[in-house]
Amino acid sequence: MWGFNLTYFTFLSFILGHFHTSALQDVTVDLFGAANYGTVAAFGDFNADKQTDIFIIREDSEVLIFLADSKAPYFKPKVNITRSVLPGDAVITSVVPGDYDGDSQMDVLLTTGRGPGGVEVFIFWGNNQTLDMSGWIRLNKTFTDQPLVMDFNGDMIPDVFGDITNSHDTEVCSLTKRTPQWQKALSPPVKMRFPHSNAFIDLNKDFAADLFLTTEGSMFETWLNKDGNFTKAGPTVKPPVQTVGQSSFVDFDGDGRQDHLLPACLDEACQRSAIYLAKPGSEEWVQVLSDFQWKGTVWSFVPGTLRSPLVLHFGDYNLDGFPDALVVLKNTSGSNRQAFLLENVPCNSPSCHSVGRMFHIHWDQSDLGAIQNAVIATFFDIYEDGILDMLVLSQAEGRHDLIIHALKNNFEADAYFVKVMVLSGLCSNDCPDNVKPFGVNQPGPYVMYTTVDSNGYLKNASAGQLSQSAHLSLQLPYTVLGLGRSANFLDHLFVGIPRQPGDSDIRKQEWTAIIPNSQLIVIPFPHDKPRSWSAKLYLTPSNSVLLTAIALIGVCVFILVIIGILHWQEKKADDREKRQEAHRFHFDAM
Repeated sequence: MWGFNLTYFTFLSFILGHFHTSALQDVTVDLFGAANYGTVAAFGDFNADKQTDIFIIREDSEVLIFLADSKAPYFKPKVNITRSVLPGDAVITSVVPGDYDGDSQMDVLLTTGRGPGGVEVFIFWGNNQTLDMSGWIRLNKTFTDQPLVMDFNGDMIPDVFGDITNSHDTEVCSLTKRTPQWQKALSPPVKMRFPHSNAFIDLNKDFAADLFLTTEGSMFETWLNKDGNFTKAGPTVKPPVQTVGQSSFVDFDGDGRQDHLLPACLDEACQRSAIYLAKPGSEEWVQVLSDFQWKGTVWSFVPGTLRSPLVLHFGDYNLDGFPDALVVLKNTSGSNRQAFLLENVPCNSPSCHSVGRMFHIHWDQSDLGAIQNAVIATFFDIYEDGILDMLVLSQAEGRHDLIIHALKNNFEADAYFVKVMVLSGLCSNDCPDNVKPFGVNQPGPYVMYTTVDSNGYLKNASAGQLSQSAHLSLQLPYTVLGLGRSANFLDHLFVGIPRQPGDSDIRKQEWTAIIPNSQLIVIPFPHDKPRSWSAKLYLTPSNSVLLTAIALIGVCVFILVIIGILHWQEKKADDREKRQEAHRFHFDAM
């Protein structure tokens, strides 16, 4: 019955007409008021109200947590971590929210220091939807670079991983009882590239997160998770380019596997740029974007700095099931820097024939073009409606802090999505002190769906949750997977979590017949019994469904009006006939 209704709605939407616009709307004032400055550093549901909050660094010396609110401005600074509580003149460089002690409350990890001389890590513990400012700890070892937050031992509590300063060791720190417990992470140890773009993501489609490392010597290493332990699978050489940016992983071509995307400069001055793609385990690098020319002007990537690395930020902008990207480009014949949307489209070039997809730059996006001196651009679901909006950070002359611009994505079409958030599963409905388990950013879960599109072809897509945490990766604590224009139920939705050492079983669960335009919050409790995992489903009606409902109501009102008119005409005819009968002469009465 549901399938019939969804098909019926789609048919009516098609009959009534297709409404489509791709314009952006500046909603900065509505979101932040006059507080739209600082560096957006991370996202997370700090107060467990199922609304994503924003972590912002200001003046390199304080972190403000802007909590989502129902009244304008919709994000208000409520929690503040100042440098005064940290030792010395520490420079805050990154923020990574997460539940580091396993109490199902969000903690906040900060890193200080920019160079390989030593990056210190501080952790502030969550306490009843706020932070304990007096009980923070500093890790007793420093890293050569910003660490990767990952679930190394599969206990669904984030660990801190990286190269140790003045050592040749790669170590991981666990803080389950708020006491740092260190152990050697890899054998043999690995020397990381600075800055690195390490990732904790499933690379062989077994739903257990693997470890991807960027190492010295322009190499990439993959350490596969086998029986809960990481085993080196072999190095991969970078493409023949001058400079590479940060590695990213997305299901670029919709085959259910994560692809390695790499922005690169082809010359030393970074006047020529390209984006390369490699399949996991493959030595072949394919160019999926090489044409950076528009109206006779050549644009290129901005060489990365520690404050704003060369990185692609991904999200399915148009909900077609293929991830798009945001990136900042510079005009090679001028000084302008601008954010651009890279749309994932079918390949029309011989260079990407083996992949079948490529990027197309939206040069004429006037709303993005109006933001001069852009530094960082990323996706963010501002209104929690499943449609990804944009945050763009720009540099203003004479100011140290960046200016934040919020652009609402007014994309409206008969396209659908599913939004999935996987929690830690350390508790379900019986959390200690009645804590709500929604405020945990969990790295490592893997999500994949399979369904049939409107043409009857098999369609799937996959994504990892919070696979990277260093150097402003700005990943969202949930995944939004586009379904295209198919309004059918999602046939299969698979969710997997990392394995513990010695565990050969795949910790994966499957749900069927998921309604489109819904948000699924998965609680994997207990971890080793996937059949007992629970999922909370929240529906987000799309505007096409709303228009369909309005159309149905309109049709019903129209039919009622017709019936009323006919009934009124019939009543008039009856009254006329009665009057004629009353005035008629009856001969039978004579």
